[in-house]
Amino acid sequence: MQVKSRVHNNCLYVLLCGELDEHSATYTRITLDEMFSKPNFNKIVFDLSELTFMDSTGIGVLIGRYKRMKDKDIPIFISNPSVHAEKIFKITGLYDIMPKIV
Repeated sequence: MQVKSRVHNNCLYVLLCGELDEHSATYTRITLDEMFSKPNFNKIVFDLSELTFMDSTGIGVLIGRYKRMKDKDIPIFISNPSVHAEKIFKITGLYDIMPKIV
């Protein structure tokens, strides 16, 4: 798993590359928490175009980050979901809390 980020116009863009599962969850959680601790953005966009796999552990990582940011009134959005990610987000209803944007 690779986690890449950049800030542009007060938005933190995060690109998740690879598999978000029980093997990469701890690394991903720690990396995202570090990124999220910097106060230089007011919204987050996860680009999932390169996410090849996500299991329930990965879903938990994203929901946990959503809860942390919700407490700070920072919305999270999803862009470019892979076919796999799109299916998971629709089935689980995650788009209700992290809307898909174009």
